[in-house]
Amino acid sequence: MSHRLIFLLHLWLYFSNLNTKLLPVRHARKGLGRGYLFVATLPAHLIGPAIRRVVAFVDGQNLYRSVKESFGYHYPNYDLQKLSEAVCKSRGWNLIQVRFYTGVPDATDDPRWNHFWVGKLAVMGKSGIEVFSRPLRYRNDSVVLPDGSRHTFLRGSEKGIDVRIALDVIRLAIRNAYDMALVFSQDQDLSEVADEIRVISTLLGRWIHMACAFPVSPTTRNHRRGINHSDWIQVDRKMYDACIDPTDYR
Repeated sequence: MSHRLIFLLHLWLYFSNLNTKLLPVRHARKGLGRGYLFVATLPAHLIGPAIRRVVAFVDGQNLYRSVKESFGYHYPNYDLQKLSEAVCKSRGWNLIQVRFYTGVPDATDDPRWNHFWVGKLAVMGKSGIEVFSRPLRYRNDSVVLPDGSRHTFLRGSEKGIDVRIALDVIRLAIRNAYDMALVFSQDQDLSEVADEIRVISTLLGRWIHMACAFPVSPTTRNHRRGINHSDWIQVDRKMYDACIDPTDYR
């Protein structure tokens, strides 16, 4: 296939995705005939709204681990409403809703952290944050100690949190609940969700994007990347410290 034909094919594919029309025009200079002006406008899914509606999706444990590495805090001390508002305000966005997702340890296995999350989640719910919690799943794990003996312990792990976030991001996009999904997580499993948001945007003919917000400081070593295929927003210490929850639920 010749280069000229390839160029024309690309040109056709591009303009086939635009809203195009021919407008009749009359030449200003005397003696010139009537002609046509080719006008193309971008489709709706390529033009962002002037004020973007935002829903924040927060992976509680993922955000906490990133905050701990970047800022040194040893328990989840974030005020998510303030933090989400601060990020949106810095970009001129309109925050519609905050949704929070986390695993909660069993009271018999870890009463301290169970008490913490029960109290913090109750306050979040009363403030209007949509809360999704799930009991941690436990399994026996073991490590070899320096003296050669083996120590067995229960390890709790989250199951289904990333799946639930993915489902909600897609579900609310289809329902036209937001223009921008603001995800507080660096879980690369959610990169496929960012790809799906682009597909949904094209299919619905509506501008929809996904952004990833995460803490960064000079001490951050392993988590300087946001979710692939999303817009990255770095949260510095000044912004984070202005959004700390003063209550320690421990």
